[in-house]
Amino acid sequence: MSPNRLEAFSDGVIAVAITLLVLDIHVPNPGGSLAHELGVQWPHYVALVTSFVTIGIIWINHHAMIGRLRAIDHMMMILNLALLLTIVLLPFTTSLVAEYVNQSSGQHLAAAIYGGSFLVMAIAFSACQRHILIARPELLRTELPAQERRHILGRAIVGLVPYAVATAIAPLSAYATLVICAVIAAFYASPLATASERQV
Repeated sequence: MSPNRLEAFSDGVIAVAITLLVLDIHVPNPGGSLAHELGVQWPHYVALVTSFVTIGIIWINHHAMIGRLRAIDHMMMILNLALLLTIVLLPFTTSLVAEYVNQSSGQHLAAAIYGGSFLVMAIAFSACQRHILIARPELLRTELPAQERRHILGRAIVGLVPYAVATAIAPLSAYATLVICAVIAAFYASPLATASERQV
């Protein structure tokens, strides 16, 4: 399989996942205060934007990762499928945390699942990076020095830490998990992060 075909398939899956996020936003029923009804849906807005930006960032990084390749092996196809699985689960985990974050029961578990879904996605992406940078560098389109390959992988692995913190803190505060995930998305979408990750 060519890298272009793998990327085209992945783009389609990611596009579906990012589109499904908006289906969780509902138009309030007429009869009450529209402003109030829109306001009570704030967790859905925050979770939607956080997940949308995060999926967008992983799409950008996925494009950069596949762009380095001249060929795809079987293991890379399997790892890429695992990554896509974690991405298509995000609409569900986004809806879950948005629905439960204000509830008196289940909010901590919902937040842990939400933070954990980002953590698992980051782990899957790091596994893809490790495969092509460390295990099978001969798949690269352009040869990279070992030090540079380790540096790129190291940046991917460091990205696991804030998601691990967001997941670990869920039993204490569901709101904190949602805020941490939102801050991570905002950081990686900022110009500073874009500059630092340009070679990712």
